[in-house]
Amino acid sequence: MEAPYFLGIDIGTQGARVVLIDVKGNMVAGSEEAFPLNSQSREEQSPAEWWQACLRSLRALLVEAEKIISLTDIKAISVTSTSGTVIPLDRHNEHLYNAIMYSDNRSAAQAKICKQAALEYNSSGYTGFNSSSGLSKMVWFVQNFPAHAQHVAKWVHAADYIIGKLSNCWGITDYTNALKSGYDVENMKWPSYLYNELPLKKEWLPHVVASGTPIGTIAPSLGGEFGLDKNVQVVAGMTDGCASQIASGAVNVGDWNTTIGTTLVVKGVTKVEIKDPEDRLYSHRHPEGYWMPGGASNTGADWVTKEFKEDLDKLNKEARKIIPTGHIAYPLRQEGERFPFIAPHARGFEPEHLSTLERFAVNMEGVAFVERYAYEMIEQLSGEKVKAVFTAGGASNSDTWLTIRSNVLNLPIYKMKYVTGAVGAAILAASKTHFTTIMEATKALTQIQKEVYPSKELTESYNKMYKEFIEALQQKGYINSKPQYA
Repeated sequence: MEAPYFLGIDIGTQGARVVLIDVKGNMVAGSEEAFPLNSQSREEQSPAEWWQACLRSLRALLVEAEKIISLTDIKAISVTSTSGTVIPLDRHNEHLYNAIMYSDNRSAAQAKICKQAALEYNSSGYTGFNSSSGLSKMVWFVQNFPAHAQHVAKWVHAADYIIGKLSNCWGITDYTNALKSGYDVENMKWPSYLYNELPLKKEWLPHVVASGTPIGTIAPSLGGEFGLDKNVQVVAGMTDGCASQIASGAVNVGDWNTTIGTTLVVKGVTKVEIKDPEDRLYSHRHPEGYWMPGGASNTGADWVTKEFKEDLDKLNKEARKIIPTGHIAYPLRQEGERFPFIAPHARGFEPEHLSTLERFAVNMEGVAFVERYAYEMIEQLSGEKVKAVFTAGGASNSDTWLTIRSNVLNLPIYKMKYVTGAVGAAILAASKTHFTTIMEATKALTQIQKEVYPSKELTESYNKMYKEFIEALQQKGYINSKPQYA
């Protein structure tokens, strides 16, 4: 292990995770704790319980780390958490109400109000408000708890709360967390409609900085308790999706990350903001001023866990022998699609009378075709080429699937050794405290575990199948216009 060291904290829906990495990106130690969830946990959670779980995880990690390193060599710490989760604080920085979770749908009516106000008064900024947006939840709280609202001093996001506890620096957030609370990341300001047209107050809105910006040092009481240097830097955090993108290595212009878990999520880096008239994509602001557009499909790998639980290793090995299958499938397992095309009436399809092995392989190919369509759409909207794809999620553990995707996309695919949000937060912690930029930090702190490259023969076969896939989507009325084939 080589000093200095960097801490990353991830406060997720189901638990807290803490990691410590060295200056080469090696994992020094890690710890995690599950939250005691209940039927209300998708709507509200206790930030005080988050903090206690965070402290216990930190203590456990540092006990292990101290066996092999000097804790005084830890240089910086940062935090990632869910996008859209917000907490009202009083003037003593105590929470007035539980954290209102991103997954809470009670603010659906307020989301429509927020969206309409944004379209009318700040249409060039972010307008994609829905019930998972922080802004919608703030308005919902004010309307439903007017007595509590009288005592609000500041609204913070989940990551901001933990950062405040770590540093005693409150009222600061970052570009990525602020976006869905209404911050205009193009003009770098809170638009006036938020407090002129909506029932919010200007003073409730936090100061916004780039992710990775040092905002303070660790609180003296914590530093003393943990045996850390008093100058440990606490830096502005990032949403969990963006932190995972950093951990994947996709931080340079032209780099893109595809995470295939339950769903397929695409995030990348462009020089210019992508303006999507259909709202399939929205753009975060990159820590260095570029743009981080992304979108999430309803298609992904949920069908694998539901339909192919047994003998996955064997299926993956055998599938390699039968690709390309020559069949076309679209493995959507719910009603409607939202990305890379919007089709509420979309339904999945696959040929009948296929064997179990054929079904497994053809559905992997179908997801890869959706991924390709997404990147072609992105290239058309941005005018910029996709240069490489970095990958994460359960699907990236399948060598056969990586081979399929690389040849369908005709692009190299890179899988990093550590791709968690907590690792992304640790890289973020290092980006402006030891390194100069997030690009420099990511290059130094990520380790490529696997590289996959396309072959001419497979690529040519998949080009033909992809055209058939697009034609099938058109015939079913899921898409209207033919993309430019790569």
